[in-house]
Amino acid sequence: MKNKLRVALVGNPNTGKSTIFNALTGLNQKIGNFPGVTVDKKSGVSKLADGRAIEIVDLPGTYSLYPKSADETIVFEVLSDKNNSSHPDVVVIVADATNLKRNLLLYTQISDLGLPVIIALNMMDLALKSNMEIDVDTLAKLLNVQVVELAARKSQGIEGLKKAIEFQSLIPLQNSTIDVEVIAPDLIKDLSDLLGVDNPYVALQIAHQYKNLKYLSKARINQIESLKEKYDFHTQKSQAAETIARYNYINEVLIDTVTYKSVALEENISNKIDHYLTHKVWGFVIFIAILFAIFQSIFAWSEYPMAIIETVFVWLAEMGHQYLPSGILTDLLVDGVLAGLSGVMVFIPQIALLFAFISILEDTGYMSRVTFMMDRLMRKVGLNGRSVVPLIGGLACAVPSIMSARTIENWKDRIITIMVTPLVSCSARLPIYTLLISLVVPKKMLLGFINLQGIALMSIYFLSVFMAILVAWVMKGLIRSKLKGYFIMELPVYRMPRWNNVGITMLESVKTFVTQAGKVIIAVSIILWVLASYGPSNKFDKIDQKYQSTDFTKNYSADQIKRFKSSEKLENSYAGLLGKSIEPSIKPLGFDWKIGIALITSFAAREVFVGTMATLYSVDGDASKMESVKEKMANAKNTETGLTVFTTATAFSLMIFYAFAMQCMSTMAVVYRETKNIKWPLIQFAYMLVLAYVSSFVVYQLLS
Repeated sequence: MKNKLRVALVGNPNTGKSTIFNALTGLNQKIGNFPGVTVDKKSGVSKLADGRAIEIVDLPGTYSLYPKSADETIVFEVLSDKNNSSHPDVVVIVADATNLKRNLLLYTQISDLGLPVIIALNMMDLALKSNMEIDVDTLAKLLNVQVVELAARKSQGIEGLKKAIEFQSLIPLQNSTIDVEVIAPDLIKDLSDLLGVDNPYVALQIAHQYKNLKYLSKARINQIESLKEKYDFHTQKSQAAETIARYNYINEVLIDTVTYKSVALEENISNKIDHYLTHKVWGFVIFIAILFAIFQSIFAWSEYPMAIIETVFVWLAEMGHQYLPSGILTDLLVDGVLAGLSGVMVFIPQIALLFAFISILEDTGYMSRVTFMMDRLMRKVGLNGRSVVPLIGGLACAVPSIMSARTIENWKDRIITIMVTPLVSCSARLPIYTLLISLVVPKKMLLGFINLQGIALMSIYFLSVFMAILVAWVMKGLIRSKLKGYFIMELPVYRMPRWNNVGITMLESVKTFVTQAGKVIIAVSIILWVLASYGPSNKFDKIDQKYQSTDFTKNYSADQIKRFKSSEKLENSYAGLLGKSIEPSIKPLGFDWKIGIALITSFAAREVFVGTMATLYSVDGDASKMESVKEKMANAKNTETGLTVFTTATAFSLMIFYAFAMQCMSTMAVVYRETKNIKWPLIQFAYMLVLAYVSSFVVYQLLS
């Protein structure tokens, strides 16, 4: 027995469905997944005027019930299966009033499923500006449904929609729009008898989509295939006949309800703007300029809030060590849990800003133009026009960039984008690059103004982008998908962004990251802390005794002894022992056991590399930490050979390893969150590790 009335929002992309969902539910939303599949389920709670709470389910955007992606397959599955936990009592079809003919196709299909339907006629304000006249009362009478006028961007009509939902149970079920039984009468009859279906259009749709429907058993699928062969049923011919019949019906309805007076002023303005923004040359130049401005802003604007977050957590750690009783629990809380939490929270400014900019670009209509321009280029390497933003966003951080890949409808394109985005060098790698480059690349100026170290840094970034494109091209042939990569993109008119929608998008993206990926990050941080803080007790006891001897207390200060002891304990900790154990495998790359420890500890976050080096080389954590680390690393000698550890070959080998290896547990957590399948982050970790190892080996051998 359901506790709440369940309402499903269905509509074409770019009809304002998400805006209506946000207006109905506010922040009372949650993200889950539809039963048995990896597609996101976005739901929320809204209250009607009579005080009843209703559940709102936001179904994936689709142009028709015939799917082109895994997301769109869900729509029919939810609407046709009465046992599905998301099956609605009422369906609200969000239609763009400025493009009613196309939007009514989906209405006619859902209406023929026999579900109670309400039409939310959105963007009525734009229809009026477009000099369109829609006789809403006649439209409602002809369709025998409730039609609610909305301008969701202006929050107009939301209360009217709630009233329509409230009184839907009093409205008789709408009429069928076309006679679907004439398309395949014998097949529909036998399928209805076989499956116990009382609606002919449900039976016809099952004949089209049976292979993708999770609620059908293998035996049922075999029976349906036999019936299709018996009646020589052709899906494409059937869909074509159905679509023609539906548009004939729609045309008859629109003749009596819609009048066009003239071309919209906004449409004329949009067309003029598109002459420049979608130009084959200037369009790309403008796009690059916009991206440059966006990511400069992300770096600049996130710097201060990130610094504040880090300062707050440092202060909390200091207060914890100062006021909490010393012991294992305090160390675990402060150095484990609190440190892990800071690793989650520090990403929030970048996530919020990136999603804010993406939301603004989408709301204004510009993102549609970008995907249109880039699709042909990206498709050659197995990506999609929508892959552009996640890949470029990877320069800041792979975490929000992978989350932004949700906008890619095709499953294969989305998976490839997710799998290659971490190869693009993120800001977390920057401290490592600058530190290692400063060790081995001289401070020389070419032609009097080109910095040699800057060229080295730029080359690493270009290499990462090139490798992402190359791997995408390889995966294009390796990953198989039955879904074809159709690219359908409507170019809406340019509009002002909806700031409340931008705000909700920012909050939702942050909440999702903290609650989902954060759990994994904190857990792994605790494990890493334990490994780095503890070791065989006999070894730690000997180290304590060693530094209590007069040989050390006379010759070194208390701070120096503390740093020496910390370094030696780390070497003999479980993490240190692990570093020693993997040294033979990383020696061909030019790495010693200390670098091995850094590779392990920096799995929490790549920036940990610098902190690990500081501890290993007994450097105090003062303001000049980076310089001290550089000096110590420059003077570090290999205990076996007596030669410098960080040679040019080793430094570039290490940079290449960090450029290609998946050393970011937050990224892996988000990949799991987005794919909802552990195999994808594991495959990603494995291929990036192999790529990093082989590339580092080649670089080290060539430069040695």
